[in-house]
Amino acid sequence: MMHWISTDWPAPANIHALTTLRMGGVSGADYQSFNLAEHVGDQLEHVTSNRQQLREQLSLKNEPKWLNQTHSSDIVCADQLTELVDADASYTDKQQCVCVVLTADCLPILLCDTQGEYVAAIHGGWRGLLNGILENSIAALPNTELMAWLGPAIGPQCFEVGMEVKQAFVDKNVLFSEAFVLQKNNKYLADIYLIARLILNKAGVKQVYGGNFCTVTETERFFSYRREGQTGRMATLIWKD
Repeated sequence: MMHWISTDWPAPANIHALTTLRMGGVSGADYQSFNLAEHVGDQLEHVTSNRQQLREQLSLKNEPKWLNQTHSSDIVCADQLTELVDADASYTDKQQCVCVVLTADCLPILLCDTQGEYVAAIHGGWRGLLNGILENSIAALPNTELMAWLGPAIGPQCFEVGMEVKQAFVDKNVLFSEAFVLQKNNKYLADIYLIARLILNKAGVKQVYGGNFCTVTETERFFSYRREGQTGRMATLIWKD
């Protein structure tokens, strides 16, 4: 039986969203056990079985619209996809079309509007956040009141980055300086949740929920690339009735 985290946000009743956890699947070794990514070296038949279980247990009418994520700032319309494409976010206003992103430390971000008409799923690595994946995703949706949910990502006590990463964000907006804490080794601890909140707030999204996880330290629940290197991926999904 697969396990997942339900989103704790006041989305309309027709919106469904969650993040899968690492337990409950058939993958072994480094991918134990509910790995949903085909690109990480896991046996394809195990990934296929886990994806089938995902559909069955969530009663999904359609296969989720998987993306080939490349840390880009590209968003695509999920309901127009007929094959795997390079992108790091997708959106739709169609019923039963499932937007999905895969993560194992990067930040999954979900968007919906207060009327329950549009949904979007975003893969928020630091490069994507720096280069505008969130702004592009918001711009792809109609000018309406949005809310966001921040899923499981690397926590602010574990995300060590170099000066060049901090400087790149501060060059974009000086407000980002509060998301970085200098360490004795002259590296910085970065708060990817705060970075996302600052971007969302600046773009007019005031209702932001979630962001209370750490994929690195919560070893039983989450895959973590930084902790394990070779590992699986969780899926964060959103769709509407």
